[in-house]
Amino acid sequence: MTSASTPTLDFSQSPINQTLTPDRKIELFSQMVRIRRFEQAALKYYQAGKIGGFLHLYIGQEAVAVGTISLGGPDDHFITAYRDHGHALAVGMGMNQCMAEMYGKQTGCSKGKGGSMHFFAPDKNFWGGHGIVAGQTPLGLGLAYGIKYLEKQGCCLCYLGDGAVNQGAFHESLNLAGLFEIPVVYVIENNGYSMGTSQERSSSFGHCLAQRAEAYGMPWDVIDGSDIYEVRSKTHIAMERARKESKPTLLEIDTYRYYGHSIADANHKKYRTPEEIEHYKKNHDPISVFQRKLIAEGVMTEEQATEINTRARDEAAAAVKFAEESPAPTIADISTDVYWESDNQTPASQQGRHFFD
Repeated sequence: MTSASTPTLDFSQSPINQTLTPDRKIELFSQMVRIRRFEQAALKYYQAGKIGGFLHLYIGQEAVAVGTISLGGPDDHFITAYRDHGHALAVGMGMNQCMAEMYGKQTGCSKGKGGSMHFFAPDKNFWGGHGIVAGQTPLGLGLAYGIKYLEKQGCCLCYLGDGAVNQGAFHESLNLAGLFEIPVVYVIENNGYSMGTSQERSSSFGHCLAQRAEAYGMPWDVIDGSDIYEVRSKTHIAMERARKESKPTLLEIDTYRYYGHSIADANHKKYRTPEEIEHYKKNHDPISVFQRKLIAEGVMTEEQATEINTRARDEAAAAVKFAEESPAPTIADISTDVYWESDNQTPASQQGRHFFD
């Protein structure tokens, strides 16, 4: 599978999308809107000084997380980098626990110790949230190896940005994935500018970044990240290859972030023109694209879309209130959640070393 995205195809008619009921389509749309409204609320209160650290917004990329994660089953796992809010909400994490984590509160998903870049939900097979560029790629490989070792029919979706593709750990992971036939699907969320440098100035490539998979004997594909139908259709093929054949795939999903690399990126309107940003908002916004499709299909009305937006906005506002009213961690909390053995006072915790089975 080495073909680029073909915009003329109607991916709504692909087999996996034909299984979507009208209610499920509206649910996917709602998830995308919820991510957008959550991020907008996070931006507002970060700028108000209520949230510390870094803040990497997912606005503009919603169809990637929602489309890919919507294909997950009980034995599929997910891991991503530091732009992780969209993935967290897509796997089913609540706005309250996510917003509280950014506020550094005890009620956060990582008890206020991780912040924006370190959301986790092991009960939902979501393993973060990682701040080191490409640091999650060997971990995703390990998760997928575990799936194969335990003889489960699943895969790991491992997300990374276009700025991570030149890291050595990523290439080492691709080599092992191809060599040992590990059921991992690497997803490059290519928003074009990594941390502030265009792809053309930062990466040496031919047709596309995903084509590098050929060096490791690995299938690859390129996907239009503004079309959730195409995201689901092509990602499903890769996930089925991983589940049934234990073969890895490298996907490149072309997407776009409306804001900077992080909110600390003050130059994001200098290395990109305002006209370019406006072009993507007008013509390639994943929420607007999907909304138009659903209305054309007769699945949703303009009024329903407005109601969904209102509910999502209110939910995000309630999450902010929850976070602000939640208790902060105590000094004693600094020594907990470091080692499970210590927290649970197992015999190994008394020996000065820990054994991991």
